[in-house]
Amino acid sequence: MSQSHILLVDDDSGLATAVQAVLETRGYQVTHHDDGEVALKAAADGEFDLVLTDYRMPGMGGMQLLENLQESDPKLPVIMMTAFSTTDRAIEATKKGAYDYLIKPFEMPELLDLADKAIASRKVTSKPVAIGREDSGKDSVIGSSRPMQNVFKEIGKIADKPIAVLIKGETGSGKELIARAIFQHSDRSKAPFIAVNCAAIPDNLIESELFGHERGAFTGAITKRIGRFEQAHRGTLFLDEIGDLPWQTQVKLLRVLQEKVISRVGGKDEIPIDVRIVSATHRDLEQMIKDESFRQDLFFRLNASVINLPPLRDRPGDISSLVNYFLSKYSREFQTAVPSLHKDALAYLEKQKWPGNVRQLENVVRRALIDARGFTITESMVEDSIAVSPAAPDETGDQGSLATHVKNRLFAASKGDLPDGAFATLATDLEEELYRQAVSLSHGNQSNIAKWLGVSRMTVRDKLDKYVLFPKRDRSTPHPQPSPKFVV
Repeated sequence: MSQSHILLVDDDSGLATAVQAVLETRGYQVTHHDDGEVALKAAADGEFDLVLTDYRMPGMGGMQLLENLQESDPKLPVIMMTAFSTTDRAIEATKKGAYDYLIKPFEMPELLDLADKAIASRKVTSKPVAIGREDSGKDSVIGSSRPMQNVFKEIGKIADKPIAVLIKGETGSGKELIARAIFQHSDRSKAPFIAVNCAAIPDNLIESELFGHERGAFTGAITKRIGRFEQAHRGTLFLDEIGDLPWQTQVKLLRVLQEKVISRVGGKDEIPIDVRIVSATHRDLEQMIKDESFRQDLFFRLNASVINLPPLRDRPGDISSLVNYFLSKYSREFQTAVPSLHKDALAYLEKQKWPGNVRQLENVVRRALIDARGFTITESMVEDSIAVSPAAPDETGDQGSLATHVKNRLFAASKGDLPDGAFATLATDLEEELYRQAVSLSHGNQSNIAKWLGVSRMTVRDKLDKYVLFPKRDRSTPHPQPSPKFVV
């Protein structure tokens, strides 16, 4: 983060000083100008990852600065700061290419969160995705195997076609990289690329996230906000884990795809949008259709073209290239010599099943690189690295992250976007996750769970029944302890 450079443009010296201090404390490098024309020249002469500008300034205002920046670098994110009375103008600025806006007075945590997201977006869209080049120094989709060559061919066929694309693949297999490759090889490559993880957003916030909301749409909605569809106008919207989208949101998404208009939550106006949809999932959507948990008509809208991304276990011949790529990537990042890889270590890697796919392999290689300290990576180092780098719960698709769940709710509350009752079930969620993790760690041993949590075995049995971690059973007769239903 310390290498990221922010251009701050504001003629209010007091606010600018405070904002600059907060951003620099975060680790960002900040250049401040109080004049729009001077800032535009600085942007042309320097490398910036984000522009944070006031809307109203003497001379060149924020809107004109935005339009000039869009002409020279349309992928440079711009965040507009504006007084409450100019909210509508700020929304119009966002439609014209601004990443987002902040209503004065704003809270510094909101500023930092938005800056972090904007700079992460800048890095995603500005770094090309190289196809099949392990020495490119860029984010790369690596693979010379036949399954991956078929993926590359499919990208070439559909990248410039104005059709929806569905990417199927296990978690950790690289679906977002494929989505970015499609975007960067398309005729929309100079427009926004907006990624949304549908699984990481609470159900009661997903519609506001996608479609935006009007002021007063629900308790705490103190300002009007635009959604990801409007941000992605004329560009590409990547909907990751589309299979986790709630049923009611599926209905609204289908209407958007059919009619190419959106309505903000709590609003009546229909807003035209021009967005290419690329979606991805690790779930079996066809089975979900049979189970009536995913709409068949939406499925047909999303899968005009389908890319099946193979799991790593089905392309072991690519492991050597992937390992070389990750060693080169992280040696540069850690500023260490690229270590050699013992043939026994490579053979051991090639024999693994890799439930966490490429993401898990990346974690293993990064850990082994640290242990090797520039020398040879041995088989024992690889074994140790795998032991401490198992497939994470979200890589196997078993459980979502409670930490992410809580963070999203708290952040929504800090922005005033929290609907009524959003925290009502949080204590239950926390307790359920606590018992789920205890079941996993104890391998279902109820005595250990009771001991660790400081409760009785009867309480443990009640909780396991309540959260369906074990099947219901008749307590009048003893039964052998069943194996846990969920493993984390």
